[in-house]
Order: sequence, then C-alpha cells, then structure tokens
Amino acid sequence: MAGVETGRVTTDIPARLDRLPWARWHWMIVAGLGLVWILDGLEVTIVGSMSAALQEEKTGLGLSSFDVGVAGAVYVAGACIGALFFGQLTDMFGRKKLFMVTLGVYTVATVLTAFSMNPMWYFACRFLTGAGIGGEYAAINSAIDELIPAKYRGRVDVAINGSFWVGAAAGSLLTIPLLDPTLVNPEWGWRLAFGLGAILAVGILFVRRHVPESPRWQFIHGHEDQAEEIVTSIERTVEEETGKSLPTVSDSITIRQRKSIGIGLIARTVFTLYPKRTILCFSLFVGQAFLYNAFFFTYGDTLGTFLDVDQTGWYLAIFAASNFAGALLLSSLFDTVGRVKMIAGTYILSGVLLGFTGFILGDLSAVTLTMMGAIIFFFASAGASAAYLTASEIFPMETRAMCIAFFYAIGTAVGGISGPLLFGALIENASESGDITQIAIGYFIGAALMIAGGIVEIIMGVKAEGQSLESIAQPLTAEDERPEGKDATAPSPA
Repeated sequence: MAGVETGRVTTDIPARLDRLPWARWHWMIVAGLGLVWILDGLEVTIVGSMSAALQEEKTGLGLSSFDVGVAGAVYVAGACIGALFFGQLTDMFGRKKLFMVTLGVYTVATVLTAFSMNPMWYFACRFLTGAGIGGEYAAINSAIDELIPAKYRGRVDVAINGSFWVGAAAGSLLTIPLLDPTLVNPEWGWRLAFGLGAILAVGILFVRRHVPESPRWQFIHGHEDQAEEIVTSIERTVEEETGKSLPTVSDSITIRQRKSIGIGLIARTVFTLYPKRTILCFSLFVGQAFLYNAFFFTYGDTLGTFLDVDQTGWYLAIFAASNFAGALLLSSLFDTVGRVKMIAGTYILSGVLLGFTGFILGDLSAVTLTMMGAIIFFFASAGASAAYLTASEIFPMETRAMCIAFFYAIGTAVGGISGPLLFGALIENASESGDITQIAIGYFIGAALMIAGGIVEIIMGVKAEGQSLESIAQPLTAEDERPEGKDATAPSPA
C-alpha cells in the first residue's frame, strides 16, 4: 500500500452526511461549486463566436484560420493537462485548496486574455484558461459528490454539469451586441467578452470561500478532528434551516489513514481492481464526445455555409437552452428510475435520433435542423452529464478526483482533437462540393458510438442510485477492503 499509515479511525461521517435532508446550505454548495460550468460554456461559445473578430488585423489579433484552429487545440491541451495535473493534487491536498486554486488560474488567465497583444500571448492564455477549467472538473465533481446526500447526488450532479449550457446560451446571446459595430467598437467587443467571464468568476470565488473541505477526504488523510467539526457545524446549520432534529445513525466505517496515496496505486485501482468500470467510463466519455462534435462542431458552419444564416447566435442559444432543459428536467430520474436505465436510455435514444437526422439532413432547413438538434440533445445532455457522475462515484474515494480527471481528459482529447480533425475535413469536403449530406458521415459515427455506450451501460452499469459512495466503491484504506481483482457491477456492502 502506497503512503505511510498514520493511524486508524472508525467514523460515522459518511452516514451522517448522507442522511441530511435538503436545506439552504446545500444550495450554497450548488452555487459555490456548480456555477463554474456556466463559465466553461460561456468561454467556449464566446471564443467560437469571436473567431472572425480575432482575425481582423486592425481590431483583432490578425489570426489566420490556422491560428484559430491552433488556439482551439491549445485550449483542449490545457484542459487535458490541467485535469490530470490538478486532479492528482486534488486527491493529495484536498478538494477546497484545489477548487480555489483552479478557479484562480481560470480568472487570471481570462483577464490576461482580454489584454492579448499578439497571437502568442493569446495562445498562452488559452492554454492556462483550459488548464484551470480542466482542473475544475476534477476538484468540483469530487467535492460535490462527497458533500451532497446520496438521495440527491444524481440529480444535483447531472443538473450542475448540464449548466454548461446556460453559459453557452448566454455566450451566444452576448456575442450578438458585442459583435455589432454600431453598438460596440470592434476593437473592444471581443476584449469585453473575456472580461465579463472574469467578473463572473470573481463573484463565484467569493461564494466558494464558504464551501468547506470534504470531511470524507479529511478523515482518510488524518484530519478526523477537523472533519468532525465541519460535519457537526453542517448538522447544526441544517437543523436550524429545516426546523427538524436529525435522526441518529448507526453505520460506521474503519479507515487506515494515509497522508498520501501513490499514483501507482491509483492506476492499479482503475485498470486492475475495476476493469469493467474503466471500460464503462471510457465508452460513455468517448460516445458523448463524438456525439457533441458530430453535431455541435459542424452546426455553426452548416447554418452559415449551407443554410444562409448570417447571425447564428439565436440558433445557438436555442440549441443550448434545450441542452440545459434536458439535464435539469431529467436529472431527478437518475435517482428515481435509476442510473443504468436512464444513462442507457438517453445514450441510445439520442444516438438513434442523430442517425435519423443524418439520413434526412439534405431535406432540413435552418429551423428544422435546429429543432432536431434541440430534441436530440435534450436527452443527450442529461446522458453526457451522467457520464461525469458515473466517473465521480464508482471508484474509491482516494482516487476519485484523478479518475474524473483521467476520463475527462480522454473525452476532451477525443472530442477536441480527433473530432475536429475528422469533422473539419467533412465540412471542407462538403463546402467544396456544395453537398451538405457529406457531413452526415460524422452524424453516423457519433450515433454509433453513442448507441454503443448505451449498450455498455446496460451490460456493465452500476446501480448507484441512493447508495453511499463507500458502498459503491469501498475506500482503498478501509479495514474490510475488497479483495483485489473483484469488480462487481452493482454496489457491494460497505
């Protein structure tokens, strides 16, 4: 076992956190941790919409089309590296330290982007911005799952990850006035867009100061006294807010405490102890990455090149609103109907609908294509958000942030590198021939991978609804640790 054992502790903290009723305190957690996905959606959408403005020599940075592609790749690379780097630090040094650091990195990088003077400055800022956002995924998802009661964990996680599309909708609408030269000087419009993201980030930073460290992380790393203080304070707050006394709990777990968990043990856990769950997460992340790139990456160009749309912001906003509505309205079903049924259902249904859209693509207008996209991604956004939920709850606590980071990096790399290369080529070929149906190949690939992900979920999915994190995957340092090599696909007793 990597790390030095510092003691043993028997604690009922997980059971006490999971039995809490929903209160205003939990809304503070949602606001402090979850709003960052709005920043991510805002960031991605604004940058995509600002490409033309950045290419202007006098008012922008004089970027070429190739430079725009490089900036996108640099952002993706930063997100992947940031997720893996900060993910490991999150498991080592705690959730709170890192979700403060990563938001700080994002904020500073976004401010610096607004002051870009040349392409190289812009590229460097895009890399750092991506690194901050990538690190956020690991730190935030692990903290949310460890603080939210088991009864509500699925709906909260899915809805929060789906809030990316609130930022996407806002970004789409913001670009309309910011890119209007009669309203905003073209030299300042794109700079103001980045500045608005930084202002929102500072506001979130102030709220986030009140979010506590994860007590689950604390008692495993030898800080059981601080964990007890935090949980006692949370219980007191929840009782005051709900006006109800909390029931006592009898469940407890005994932990062999460690100051750190080695990266070798983390890797062995993912690939050896839980191979089926690793295949499951890989399938879900790759499927949703290709699905989104098959449609969303080609969407703006399709509207402008083939369907004669001059201002795509309104169409993008409708598409984004549907994505968030799906994640929000379907989120509770992941706790009631169940993870396996909902994930498999949303993946397979959205894949089938995307494939059907590919077959009729040549007959669609801008309005009907947007309507099909809204229907497809109403379901797909909930499924894609559940992929992050799956990665964050089915592996042991000591590896949680790193597992989220690992699978996020895979999905981001596939979606941000392989996807654009493939779909960019499809757009180019379709533009040269004037035949929109050539883009349908990408739709079919995304549909096939999404359906495959749904089938893998049916076979290997974990019925995690209502279960404590410790029963879904026992901590590696638990006294009654599961024997090596055992990889059940349903929760086992803690």
